[in-house]
Parts: sequence; structure tokens; C-alpha cells
Amino acid sequence: MIIKKMHDMGIRSEHAYMAALGSIGLSIASWAGSLNLEPGAGVARADRWGIFVGQWAPTFFGLGVALSHYEQQDGTLTATVHELREQKQAS
Repeated sequence: MIIKKMHDMGIRSEHAYMAALGSIGLSIASWAGSLNLEPGAGVARADRWGIFVGQWAPTFFGLGVALSHYEQQDGTLTATVHELREQKQAS
């Protein structure tokens, strides 16, 4: 199972979420960079670069959700999340 292997390697859901947010920023940067650094290529090429990198974000968000579910089952979520869950169940 890929998610278990990633978890065993030390990759947590927070890492995947950070990578997703980073890829959104990188998508904007690659669009702007292509637009400014390749003036003859036009907006269409910049759009393709932005869309290409932008497709990474949903993948990372999906991995984050899968890792989060695995962490919930495994009991390795951070203490703050467990505390919130216990508070909710106590109410």
C-alpha cells in the first residue's frame, strides 16, 4: 500500500498539504515567469505552464487526505487533533 509506505517513510498529511499549497504558488509563479521571460510565446504558453503545474495541487491534497485517514486509523495524528476530538466527544 502506497500510503502506508509513505507514512513509514515519515511523510505526514501536513507535508502533502504544504506541497499542495506550494504547488499553487509555483503554478502562479510559472505562469508569470513564462509570460515575462518568454515574451514571444504569448499567453497561451504561459497558461499551459500554469495549468501543468496547477494539476499537482489536487494530487497532493488527495495524498494529504489519504494520509490523514491512515493517521487517524493508526493513531499517529498530532496531539492537538486528538485533544480536539476528545473534547468534541466529551461534549
